Amino acid sequence: MDAVKIGLLGLGTVGSGTANVLARNAEEISRRAGRDIMVTHASARNLSKPRSCNTDGIKLTSNPLEVVADPDIDIVVELIGGDTLAKELVLKAIANKKHVVTANKALIAKYGNEIFSAAQKQGVMVAFEAAVAGGIPIIKALREGLAGNSIEWLAGIINGTGNFILTEMEEKQRDFASVLAEAQRLGYAEADPTFDIEGIDAAHKLTILASIAFGIPLQFDKVYTEGITKITREDVEYANQLGYTIKHLGISRRSEEGIELRVHPALISRKRLIANVDGVMNAVLVKGDAVGPTMYYGAGAGSDPTASAVVGDIVDVVRVLTTDSENRVPHLAFQPGELSNLRIMDIDEISTAYYLRVAVSDQPGVLADIARILADEGISIGSMIQKEHSDETSMATIIMMTYLTCEKNMNAALEKIRQLDAVEGEVTRIRVEALDKN
Repeated sequence: MDAVKIGLLGLGTVGSGTANVLARNAEEISRRAGRDIMVTHASARNLSKPRSCNTDGIKLTSNPLEVVADPDIDIVVELIGGDTLAKELVLKAIANKKHVVTANKALIAKYGNEIFSAAQKQGVMVAFEAAVAGGIPIIKALREGLAGNSIEWLAGIINGTGNFILTEMEEKQRDFASVLAEAQRLGYAEADPTFDIEGIDAAHKLTILASIAFGIPLQFDKVYTEGITKITREDVEYANQLGYTIKHLGISRRSEEGIELRVHPALISRKRLIANVDGVMNAVLVKGDAVGPTMYYGAGAGSDPTASAVVGDIVDVVRVLTTDSENRVPHLAFQPGELSNLRIMDIDEISTAYYLRVAVSDQPGVLADIARILADEGISIGSMIQKEHSDETSMATIIMMTYLTCEKNMNAALEKIRQLDAVEGEVTRIRVEALDKN
């Protein structure tokens, strides 16, 4: 049979990595796919820029529309990022009846419903394993490996930059700003790190995971998103003293009230395996009713790890090139007409335990006032630490761990605590996740 011809959109880190993996493992990949696979056309913004891949035999262009329109291309691989030009190119590729592979989480999270509908009408596939957690095959695990399960919840460290920052803050007792600067110097964080440190990148990925896990439409706009910029070195140290570590998590859980979709920092017990996922690594926990808790760990970014997922998708597409489109694995795991309209819960409705840090004037009755306010809102204190300040001021720091409570009750309590004359500054609130018990 003729070789399957690939058109690459983008020859950056992932694009070059994809070309390298396809060339380096060509024989093994052909044995798995049943046909040879070759990159014949590629686009790049700067054609004179040195490449980390061999482009001999590849037709290069600075116009990605030429790749999409090339009648000889069977599969378009979109690796340019963003959600404007990428969306246009993907939809044109689909209109031209070409299969698509993409690593673009923002594109899928925001426009996946439209893209998958167009692909279904044209009878083509859109594969996106590399869009979440780099080289970890979490999409395939959720969509296929766990197909016999009713998924109860999932939680993941799905942004390596944020995990690197929190790891460095904990292991080296550094503050957020200095570690962020190092992450930028090392290339882990962009010059504008907003998507990583404010949780937007993780929210894109959580949107995709939750849709596949629970059979709901992609709903990025309903994800509660909170970043790590307010995490202090003191919070990291206090969490450690209490037997916890702070991780930036994407969490989705099904309940009778609906689906939770939230990204935020959380304290996790050091006894949990995911608490020990450090540096730029990613990990996703998935709880199925039949299999129980499972964990998927690996590199969440990088040239070869992400290329591994891209090439895996290419192989999947090649395997089904001649398959009836009605009998392929659905894009979002559930048949297109079977996605449910389960309600997405507001963050005020979710229940977790909490870590609270309050700076107060060191005077009688302050702790009793705080405890009374919490009790009035039905919030029970599990443990408490009081730290005297070392700067000879009359301030003290109170750290409390609460039991499970509803977010709206905690919000009401915090509003009252802030109004106490003895309380100085903001009250730090970080959610606490048990993961294995919920």
